[in-house]
Amino acid sequence: MTIRRPLRTTLATATIAGIAALLALPAAAQRRPRAGKYPALFAPSGQCVACHNGITTASGRDVSIGADWRASMMANAARDPYWQAAVRRESLDHPTATAAIEDECSKCHMPMARFTAHVAGGQGEIFAHLPIGRAAAPLAALAADGVSCTVCHQISAEKLGTTESFVGGFVIDRRLPLGRRPVFGKYPVDVGRSRVMRSSSGFEQRQAEHLKTSEVCATCHTLITHSLGPDGSVSGRLAEQVPYLEWRHSDHATRSSCQDCHLLPEVDPTAITSVLAQPHPGMRSHVFRGGNAFVLGMLARYRGELGVTAFPTELEATAAGTREQLERRSATLTIVRAERSAATLVVDLRLENQAGHKLPTAYPSRRIWIHLAIRDASGRVWFESGALARDGSITGNDNDDDSGRFEPHYRVIERPDQVQIYEPILGDPSGAVTTGLLTATRYLKDNRVLPTGFDPRTAPADVAVYGEAATDPDFVGGADELRYRIALADAAGPLELTAELLYQPIGYRWAENLRRVAAPEPARFGRYYSAMAPASATTLATCRRTIQ
Repeated sequence: MTIRRPLRTTLATATIAGIAALLALPAAAQRRPRAGKYPALFAPSGQCVACHNGITTASGRDVSIGADWRASMMANAARDPYWQAAVRRESLDHPTATAAIEDECSKCHMPMARFTAHVAGGQGEIFAHLPIGRAAAPLAALAADGVSCTVCHQISAEKLGTTESFVGGFVIDRRLPLGRRPVFGKYPVDVGRSRVMRSSSGFEQRQAEHLKTSEVCATCHTLITHSLGPDGSVSGRLAEQVPYLEWRHSDHATRSSCQDCHLLPEVDPTAITSVLAQPHPGMRSHVFRGGNAFVLGMLARYRGELGVTAFPTELEATAAGTREQLERRSATLTIVRAERSAATLVVDLRLENQAGHKLPTAYPSRRIWIHLAIRDASGRVWFESGALARDGSITGNDNDDDSGRFEPHYRVIERPDQVQIYEPILGDPSGAVTTGLLTATRYLKDNRVLPTGFDPRTAPADVAVYGEAATDPDFVGGADELRYRIALADAAGPLELTAELLYQPIGYRWAENLRRVAAPEPARFGRYYSAMAPASATTLATCRRTIQ
């Protein structure tokens, strides 16, 4: 695969958490700050990319930090149409908590605007800052910048790795004025060059090792949701997305960090700025490889509506790099056995997880599944399980057919309407299936493939296995095995067996439930999804076998 630009950032969608504490805030803490009263805590990305673009390695490879970042999901966190639709849905589902929901959801999607509002005595807003590029709110420009340079590089080492740091609980010094505010990086500071940066941006460089740790990423990628009852009271708690906790319970925690997998490998000694540059060893370009090529495609296709500033070619290259990451470093699928006896074919598959967390991980709309097909020499299909329909649904999947049901975890599949889907299924307090994050209190099913070294017997409740997989003896750390027992009747050989592992960042049911919400953002996302659903899945792994 040829990629014209480096791989770019994806960010799993942050969501609602800590609502109980927010609802308990006194009225004075919930008021909106007055315009002109905001402290200068951040700089827009334009002040950074002016010097951190136009960067190439000795071999001529473009590793411009600004260009890589602006086509990322982090840069477009506030523009994400799925996130906007989901927040609107939650606000309408729980109208008494609207202000608290916006405040919480802006922590990691509009962090500069939200942090600034809190320091000024108010709280974060979302819809006041939309549409991106056209909103008149005082902090709209900061909100539009998403997860920007002076957010991540101002995060201090304080409280990292603790529960307090999760759910957007990163610590940024709010006392020092511009001109003295620190930004952290991994390289030693050259005093002369630091003066240039301070005069142009208002920030002082400081060397710090903590930006290379998984604990920095965990601040926004560890999200605990508190569900709300009809009266707005808290009815439960859910570990809504916790890849850091999954990683910490695996053997990857002792040998790799988030950055090792999600940033491009180190390049030759290269300058990190185009002004008064000096080469630095171990430079990593600002490309964060995640799992949301689908929404990156939306940002490119509907960039005008969403206020996207990155060029379509940049977004397309980022999406292509994301797919490459998924295809090469996510999973392997192997045919362990394929034997035909009389009129029955027995196939054993082994799926292995190469990621440092559950597969898939993060936002619970994500799912992977096995599509297996048996064809004769003429191409006729004798058996098929898990085909992707053009509307984004999986043929035979109970949950796609009926929002109140879901597909169980299988050890043996014998019929076409049985599909092995590795996914989280959320339940409300009564045990009913839901895609409402502030309605969910439990996992009815969580059979996402475990990372290596993950012991399900000792896993804490927040990362445990739920449903039939919990009693499946070959569902273990790093892998799962599945048997197909297929009646072929008089099928003449040779037969072609194809099995593929497919992945969707936004499953059909999650999109379909949003269509029922009477509001502009869900309606817009439904339109986008319908147009792009045929290409909503990425193939992670494939295996084939000819059977006589």
